[in-house]
Amino acid sequence: MALPVQTQAKYWSIAIALSALALWYLGDVIMPFILGGAIAYFLDPIADRLENMGLSRVVSTVIISVLAILLFVIAILLVVPTLVSQALALANAAPDLFRQLQGFLTENFPSLMDENSTLRQSLESLGQTIQSKGGELVGTLLSSAMGVLNIVILLVVTPVVAFYMLLDWDRMVAKIDILLPLDHRPAIRQIASDIDRTLASFIRGQGSVCIVLGTYYAVSLMLVGLQFGLVVGFIAGLITFIPYVGALVGGALAIGLGLFQFWGDWWSLGAVAVIFLVGQFFEGNILTPKLVGSSVGLHPVWLMFALSVFGYLFGFVGMLVAVPVAASLGVVARFFIERYQEGRLYQGLAGRPINDESDPE
Repeated sequence: MALPVQTQAKYWSIAIALSALALWYLGDVIMPFILGGAIAYFLDPIADRLENMGLSRVVSTVIISVLAILLFVIAILLVVPTLVSQALALANAAPDLFRQLQGFLTENFPSLMDENSTLRQSLESLGQTIQSKGGELVGTLLSSAMGVLNIVILLVVTPVVAFYMLLDWDRMVAKIDILLPLDHRPAIRQIASDIDRTLASFIRGQGSVCIVLGTYYAVSLMLVGLQFGLVVGFIAGLITFIPYVGALVGGALAIGLGLFQFWGDWWSLGAVAVIFLVGQFFEGNILTPKLVGSSVGLHPVWLMFALSVFGYLFGFVGMLVAVPVAASLGVVARFFIERYQEGRLYQGLAGRPINDESDPE
């Protein structure tokens, strides 16, 4: 006999509450495991493809892990030092940039930039805040023993977790499938399949788009000669998963920096703008249709809302799980909307077939 709906709702509510409490109290502890699981989920199709080519799961996992470690080491040796140095330089140069902006506004709009104007005071305060907070943040990350320890643990535990989860991914999915409630197994399987398809399209596809565009922006801006091109490309690629936001933020930052560096050199400044226009063209017409598809169903406003809420409630770990949770909630909502539209509450008498014998004559 199936449990009453009220009892099932109570159990599901308890499970959701316990999950939220775990994120709240154990966020820093479980972060390596969340990252490891995300990496394993991202790489599982590659392992499956290698298995289809005749390799065992163990050999496939080892090959993927070795290649991932090599790419990570290369990135650490070649990219990260430059990225950190440019980030520090940008934080230190912020007051000078704001002073240049202040001088430009004073020269062209003197009425807005007198000594007592709010705009002038705001620019000075903003430049000093960016310099102090940026230096403070980097200094804290590099000098804090606990911060270094957490980074070391993250770098050591996450690959180990990812390796074992990738190795046992299919067995874990099979075990979970066996434990599904028999009465609701078909519906849960359908929802899980839709969630997997949505996450695969968005996380794997959009993650690939972020990597491609971030690399393109960083390399192109550095070739043009933009001083902080690597940082700008990294930021633009990182937030590209929110449609249009990555290009807008990255483009505004790059053009803003280019105005200070290339003022008078309009060809270089135009090249910066063209880089982002070309990036948007390839993203909208080639990368996103090919890698993500059009059936994801995640609205940008819904994504930003989920990131804001989960980031506020659970910190950085909340931001990591915000996109999967938002995608899952969207799939569940669409599932129940479809069931509602198929039911009598929605259709009423108007939805019955004309030849329905139960209709009154």
